Amino acid sequence: MAEPTLIQVFGFNATQDATTLTISKADLVAVGLTASANNTAESLLLAIILKFKAVLTDTARDTNVDQSVAVVEGFSPSIATRNNTIYLRNTISVEVDKMLTGADVIDPDDY
Repeated sequence: MAEPTLIQVFGFNATQDATTLTISKADLVAVGLTASANNTAESLLLAIILKFKAVLTDTARDTNVDQSVAVVEGFSPSIATRNNTIYLRNTISVEVDKMLTGADVIDPDDY
């Protein structure tokens, strides 16, 4: 199989050149983002992660030797208290695989 493509991972309207990566908010609506001129950085980050989670599954990684990254459910939701307020905490894990070479640093150029 082949490495997941830019469009598969980031959405139909994604483009890149030597200095920029462009991700269209329209491609993030399917994961729940309400696109606006004032989306928060956190809402955009979470929408991108959820987009990755829909495509970069552990099943896809296990069947495609060229896929090295999977975004998977983390632990069960838990309760967290911050500043005397109770929150529901969900977790998502990003798993990256590379051949064992002795180097334990995560280098984006390796994937």
